[in-house]
Amino acid sequence: MASDGMETRPYKGHVLVVPAPTQGHINPMLQFTKRLASKGLRATLAITRFIWNSRRPRPSASVHLDIISDGYDEGGYTQAVDIRYYVSRFKAIGSETLADLIIKYNHSDHPVDCVIYDSFCPWGLDVAKKFGLLAAAFFTQNCAVNYIYYLVHHGIMKLPLLDFPISIPGLPTLELSDFPSFIYDEESYHGYLEVLVGQFINADKADWILVNTFSKLETEAVGAMSKLFPLLTIGPTIPSVYMDKRVEDDDDYGLHLFDLDSSDLDTWLGAHQPKSVVYVSFGSLSAVGEEQMEELAWGLHGSGHPFLWVVRASENTKISKKCKEAIAAEQALIVSWCCQLDVLSSGRIGCFFSHCGWNSTIEAISMGVPMVAMPQWTDQTTDAKLVQDFWEVGVRIRAGEDGLVRRDEIERSIREVMETERGRTMTENATKWMELAVEAVSEDGTTDRNIKDFISGIVSKKGS
Repeated sequence: MASDGMETRPYKGHVLVVPAPTQGHINPMLQFTKRLASKGLRATLAITRFIWNSRRPRPSASVHLDIISDGYDEGGYTQAVDIRYYVSRFKAIGSETLADLIIKYNHSDHPVDCVIYDSFCPWGLDVAKKFGLLAAAFFTQNCAVNYIYYLVHHGIMKLPLLDFPISIPGLPTLELSDFPSFIYDEESYHGYLEVLVGQFINADKADWILVNTFSKLETEAVGAMSKLFPLLTIGPTIPSVYMDKRVEDDDDYGLHLFDLDSSDLDTWLGAHQPKSVVYVSFGSLSAVGEEQMEELAWGLHGSGHPFLWVVRASENTKISKKCKEAIAAEQALIVSWCCQLDVLSSGRIGCFFSHCGWNSTIEAISMGVPMVAMPQWTDQTTDAKLVQDFWEVGVRIRAGEDGLVRRDEIERSIREVMETERGRTMTENATKWMELAVEAVSEDGTTDRNIKDFISGIVSKKGS
């Protein structure tokens, strides 16, 4: 499954990378894998058989692909009855097939030296240690959120939370609604909290904890977690062409689980003034209710600003015909999926209206784009708190007592970012964080040094 010509390279060592099989986990782990390959490691990304069969991904110029199984080869995680069944089966079948993969490579010219496993799959560490290998846990969420889950796992923060506000290192003081949804609404998300706190079930045995953030973005939270683990910040994990431009042929994430819309986005965006467009996307997993989609559509319409709205095919039927007709009559475009980084880096986006998933948040920060945060669940509520009150690069929308965000609140929030003095300050702050993000991944930046230290640790163990 490797691309031609890759076997001629001399390698310092071999890392086997195991992401959880969703777009938001594959992207950052694949990007980190490319960074390692660019610095002399042989890098193999192990994707599930379902993703291999359904997407037929092409190997990149630097990263090999191979296959493990999550036990749902025909339909992926959508086949599972619920999250508990999926996690249990992935642990059983994933452990077995990962072990088979390691055995295969250990009988080749490129034995595995280190397993980098998604922290959602802590069994990856157990398999690695069974073979005497180095193991690194890769946390796709930010340090502050990870630290909250650590505190819950170890009983330092006891649920249900009762006394507010709560102070945690690296965070502004938090009210209940600022915590990840699995904590403040535990009963509504059966099984998910178990997965999140379970990231730390054996983390103390990992040789490294890798986090997709950069040190200056979360100085205090990074410091707090660094006292507990051998932690390395290795982000932002964004294609190099958008950042330091030092990794050859790295201009795209490279493995897409959704088909890109054929609409001519470049032409549409190019027809608008710089920083004039509102970009709206709720990521690859969030599902918005029908009534909320209608409120969102009319709020965007009423803002008076042109907007580009990503609406996945599964969500499109939730927008009424009347609303679609109104949108079609103005400067707006709805697409089913697009390259988000191309849009954010186009210079035309004045505001990113987002669910505030961590990948989207760190992309916006890294591209210098202010945000309207409309979190839905999981870590998004905490990310939104940080966006508004810690990094000061956006405004967080507030829902009404019925749980819905109404069109006037949507319109007001967009106008605040796009039209007010406070909005201009958000843009200035976003530019500052963008410059620090580029600095981190550039030569001798904090992220660059951490990656070099990580590789040195693998090489020194291999040579001992």
